[in-house]
Amino acid sequence: MTNYSVWDHIEVSDDEDDTHPNIDTPSLFKWRHEARVERMDQSIKAGEDLEKGLAESKRKLTEAQKKTKNLSSSVTDDAKAELSKAQAEEKRLKKEERDWEKKLEDHRREEKKMPWSVDTLCKEGFSKSVMNVKPDVKEETEEQKEQKHKTFVEKYEKEIKHFGMMKRWDDSQKYLSDNPHLVCEETANYLVIMCIDLEVEEKKALMEQVAHQTIVMQFVLELAKSLKVDPRGCFRQFFAKIKTADQQYQDAFNDELESFKERVRGRAKIRIERAMKEYEEEERQKRLGPGGLDPAEVYESLPEEMQKCFDEKDIAMLQTVITKLDPTEAKVHMKRCIDSGLWVPNSREDEGDDKEEDATYEELNKEMGEQKIE
Repeated sequence: MTNYSVWDHIEVSDDEDDTHPNIDTPSLFKWRHEARVERMDQSIKAGEDLEKGLAESKRKLTEAQKKTKNLSSSVTDDAKAELSKAQAEEKRLKKEERDWEKKLEDHRREEKKMPWSVDTLCKEGFSKSVMNVKPDVKEETEEQKEQKHKTFVEKYEKEIKHFGMMKRWDDSQKYLSDNPHLVCEETANYLVIMCIDLEVEEKKALMEQVAHQTIVMQFVLELAKSLKVDPRGCFRQFFAKIKTADQQYQDAFNDELESFKERVRGRAKIRIERAMKEYEEEERQKRLGPGGLDPAEVYESLPEEMQKCFDEKDIAMLQTVITKLDPTEAKVHMKRCIDSGLWVPNSREDEGDDKEEDATYEELNKEMGEQKIE
């Protein structure tokens, strides 16, 4: 049986409200609307102030804890006195942090009790911070985007990685509430790269976890685009939808997650293949002989009888094979062997460059025997 009691908590639309004929109805509706918007704005502002207060309290507590830790290692009397004061301050700040957390929790609880109206039902949800901040529509050049991404990652890489490792919806939502600056394109881009890196390293389970958080961030960004608001102002709406077992929304999320993981595997495969090609090319460059030829490629191009000679390192056998080949063909093969380093004749440094090739063949003929290679 459907429970319709939830609809008792909705303020009726202006155009459904009957008024006395002597009342200026349009003005009344306008005043009501303005009052609702003002209440919403006040609630949003109160939530922002509480979140700022909590963040500042956390910052002060962190500094106090660092100071206490530093003083603990000192043994002087002055340091001990300072340590006592620092510990008292740390205790006070912990209590202050708890107070801020309680105030923020109470505010959110009261916010949930606020009746729905035409100003909230027509939107995806009611955000508690940065609700009315529009996204920056200023076009950036590729160079500016790259520099922005680099600067952001250098500053927040540790926090992004921490978010990428989270598993529970509630933990992710709280972490973004504490670090709203992470809700942006730069975080999503870094998580994508992180996924590909993990797949290349064959850390598949970890890749899938980070992939989940990547899609979380991308869904938040897409929601912000559809609402035309700053993404920091609507990430709670995403978590509200995904945690209320909206099957269609969850199916869309899971489908996109699986598609994304497949794309990551594809990109990782391409990166591995490219790295292998680069490695093979580096190895090939190292193998190149004095004439710039690859000994492996030259060896494969030789007749089987010559390959066998090099396999067994038998000069006498090579001499016999050369005598059986056409002189022109033999000269071509031996020239390639020398240029690739397969065959290294004795050097003749006292002769000029113009005579070097002829000297090489003369030397080869002496080593091979009386057969002349023309």
